[in-house]
Amino acid sequence: MTPSEDVSIDVPATDAGLPFSRPPERFHPVEQWSLDGVEELSALRSGLGAILRTGTAAPDEGLGATPEKLVLVASELATNALEHGHPPTIVRLMRDHSCWLLEVADHDRGSAPVYAGERIPGAGGLGLHLARTLSLDVGWYSTEETKNIWVTFPID
Repeated sequence: MTPSEDVSIDVPATDAGLPFSRPPERFHPVEQWSLDGVEELSALRSGLGAILRTGTAAPDEGLGATPEKLVLVASELATNALEHGHPPTIVRLMRDHSCWLLEVADHDRGSAPVYAGERIPGAGGLGLHLARTLSLDVGWYSTEETKNIWVTFPID
């Protein structure tokens, strides 16, 4: 199913909307997590960090390094999905020869992701803003069962 064949979802005209597209198909699976509540976010962050730091940038590089950026974005997007979507939240990590692909899915197909660009300060919802700021590319699509946000990061 292509994005144009998916169920129609209203995207607010006043929001900075995300591209409605599927991620490139060149990525292969690395790991997947299924989250039913925010108490499982710590295990997600730990698991992602362990995988991403193997053979990549040194852990003391902070947000200059892909692992820390990706873990932060994953945590923010998973939190959004847990708070605003329907469980379970599925987090997938994939890769190709030069990039990581992070995909976060929830089971609320009836709503579009809302970018915080048009929200008043202090209203929260910075996950998508961080994804746009820290990643190479970002998009979203829906399937018959899920709404999916995807982001790509370089492999350091």
